[in-house]
Order: sequence, then structure tokens, then C-alpha cells
Amino acid sequence: MSNLQSFSDDDLGGAHGPNRVVLLYGGRSSEHAISCVSAAAVLRALDHQRWDVLAVGITPAGQWLLTSADPDQIAPAGVSLPSVQSGEPVVLMPGDDGAHLFKVEEHLSQDLGLVDVVFPLLHGPWGEDGSVQGLLETMHVGFVGSGVLSSAIAMDKAAMKMALSAHGIPVGPYEVVHDGEWRLGPSRVAARLEFALELPVFVKPARAGSSIGISKVNQWHELEQAMELARLHDPKVIVEQSVPGREIECGVLGAPRDQRAKASALAEIVLSPDREFYDFESKYLNDAATLVVPADLPPESAEQIRDIAVRSFEALECEGLARVDFFLADNGSIVVNEVNTMPGFTPTSMYPRMWAEFGVQYSALIDTLLELALNRERGLR
Repeated sequence: MSNLQSFSDDDLGGAHGPNRVVLLYGGRSSEHAISCVSAAAVLRALDHQRWDVLAVGITPAGQWLLTSADPDQIAPAGVSLPSVQSGEPVVLMPGDDGAHLFKVEEHLSQDLGLVDVVFPLLHGPWGEDGSVQGLLETMHVGFVGSGVLSSAIAMDKAAMKMALSAHGIPVGPYEVVHDGEWRLGPSRVAARLEFALELPVFVKPARAGSSIGISKVNQWHELEQAMELARLHDPKVIVEQSVPGREIECGVLGAPRDQRAKASALAEIVLSPDREFYDFESKYLNDAATLVVPADLPPESAEQIRDIAVRSFEALECEGLARVDFFLADNGSIVVNEVNTMPGFTPTSMYPRMWAEFGVQYSALIDTLLELALNRERGLR
């Protein structure tokens, strides 16, 4: 049974003509290509009779372009890592009229019309971290997903863990290594980590996603190489103690203000024996991982995980959507690993698949997110 049945048409605003949607994708982060793939999938699924869609791509250099809304142009078949390329009309953002959000550089006297809502399908820094959300808030335009504060906290794994811990939500053991600390003395950092954590550990860029820049360290002499790899993506690094057990995912969907957010069916990531962890290649480039939906869990564990997922969503003041990643440890304990405020969004991505298990199909999920964004109060909430 769909977990959205308690959301009425009145709650979600209902259909009221073709609203103008700006689908924002690409971006400057290392997850640029994943954003392009998500955008193409959303464009294929959108009801273009209901939604008047403009596609705006951001190049890896940060240039905003008005692009084709043809999904085959955004993520061409046979191209494993698509990208937004320069050459399209440049989009500018005037600061004096939030209702007319975008203008094309070649025709500054003409804007692109009223913008009802923006779907920022951006992953990673300079998109998922509150920066674009702050711009949209300043322009007083509605958008899908979390606001500035929750986006920024969730993007920074260290800040996220501190915030969750402050709300009594369990997280695994971890340490943070700042840029200046590492530059002043890698050996001192290594000694601190060896004292605080037990092997194996995972070394991660603090503000990146899609498992980019992550290494598993089984011996301490491997630490320096792992740190330098992570630092290629972020000078701030988080080192997490491994939690032996199962990787479980839960999707959370926001609700109108007078209702609690909803938790999806659960999924489990099952790795092939030759993979040590769920890295970028396992996620996107090969068949080294299987996503089992629904996860085969005892009912009491499943309900506990779904409850913690909603509590995490609320603790970070998230809006719209999030995917909460867990470890179910071998000893039965449950810890939150990450909260992703804009998870991968193709029909085969974890977040849509978990909702599909509850009967919420991909196109309906997109409609719901857009309607929630349209009807959300703007400004301080």
C-alpha cells in the first residue's frame, strides 16, 4: 500500500494548470555526471502537459546555460559520464525580480517567463550544500528539497554527525581532520587517529558524495595515501571506523507542515565478494552491488530504522526528500551513516525504487515533490 495515501490533493495543492519548472542540473562538483543522468530521467518521466519545463545546465566551470529539454541530449545513450558543455545560451539571474528568475544573455530585454518552482537536481558541493538553495531563497522562488541550513549540514558529514548525535540519534565512531592540521603534521594526525579509532577505517572527503575519493584503510601505513586521495576532493576529511554488518537505506518524503514526513520501504546493498565497499564503480559502472528491495529484516528492526530515518530528517530540518543510509551492525545496533538531501534520482536509483515498493511510481513521486515545493511557504520557516 502506498505510504502517500494520507496526502490528499488539497494537501499537495492539486493540478492547477501547467506550472513552469526550471530543472537545474550538472554543476561544479565531482558528481556532475550523476546529476546529468538524474536530470535526463526526470525529464523523461515528467508530464509535459502538466509541467512547462525549462532545462538549465551548469557546466563544470560554473557557467549556467539554457539547454535542450530533450533527455537524449542531456544524457546521450552510450555515454557513461555525460556533461554540460559550453555553447548554449548563457543564463543570467537578475537580482531585482524573483518572479522572473532567469534571463538569456543574448536577449536581456526578454526573460524566460514566470518561474513557479525550481528542481535543483544537483549533487555535491555548489549545489546540494545550500549554496544554490540560498540563491533561490534570495530570489524568492520555490524549489524542491531542503533549505540552506539543512542542505549545508547534511552535505558536511562531520556537521551532520554532530547534529544527529545532539538529537540522540546514533552514529558510528569518527574523527575529523582539517586542512591546517594535516599540513602541519601528518604524523601527529596519524597518531591521534590510531588512538581514537580501530581498524579498518574509511577515509572520506567530508563534503562529497557518490563514494568519490573514499578509501578503506586496513593498515595504518595506508593512511597517508588515503588522506591525499580524499584531499583531492575536499581539504576537510572525515575518518570513520568501520561498522561490520549490513548496509540499509531508507527514503524519507516530506509532507505539508501539519503532517510528519513519511518513510519508504527499506533497501539493502549487497556487495559481491570481491568488493570491499560500495565505491563509485560499484554504484554506477559495473554490477558489483545488488540492491534488494524490500530488505529482508525482522519487523522490529525495520520499524526502528524507518523511525530513525524520519527522526534524522526532522533533526536536520530537511524538506522535500532525503535518503538516510544506515549500518545494521552484527550485534544488532543501528547507526546512521549519512543523510543525502538530493539522492540519485533515476528510476533505478535507490530512493525512487524504495518508494516504488510502496506503490509510488516514479512520475508520481516527481509530481509530489514539485507540488510540495509549490505549496511550501517561502522565506523563514
